[in-house]
Amino acid sequence: MECSSFNIESIDQTTALGRFLGGKAQPGFVYCLDGDLGAGKTTLTQAIAAGLKLDDGNYISSPSFAIMHEYPGEIPLYHMDFYRLHDADDVIALGFDEYFYRQGLTVIEWSKRASEILPEQLLTITITLNHNNSRTLKICATSQYLSLLKDLRAQFSLK
Repeated sequence: MECSSFNIESIDQTTALGRFLGGKAQPGFVYCLDGDLGAGKTTLTQAIAAGLKLDDGNYISSPSFAIMHEYPGEIPLYHMDFYRLHDADDVIALGFDEYFYRQGLTVIEWSKRASEILPEQLLTITITLNHNNSRTLKICATSQYLSLLKDLRAQFSLK
């Protein structure tokens, strides 16, 4: 897995990153978002939805209580939040693991709770909330996502 890190100083940068990720998404892609409570995982997902051209992403809400929301589109969005789940067994019992292999984009918040059942190929984004309200993002790509990571590096001057 290859990784890059960078800081986000504003909501505009988060929106630009999310729109870029949504615009580059392909059917079957899996993006895993992890990090602190309030770090911006759902905000990033809203921007990803906008990049997918899903009604500007404005109606995308956190699936914390529903656990999953499905949004139709040319590339459907399967937005999951594993925060309230205990482990991978809960994900399997609910059948959410089947969505990883469908023809939409799966975005999973709190994915580490089920890391052992995630697909081998995925893009992970870990968001750390800093003291000055900026965020540090660590983006890691498996082989299928290396070209996307390269594009991210070029577009956002990542290290």
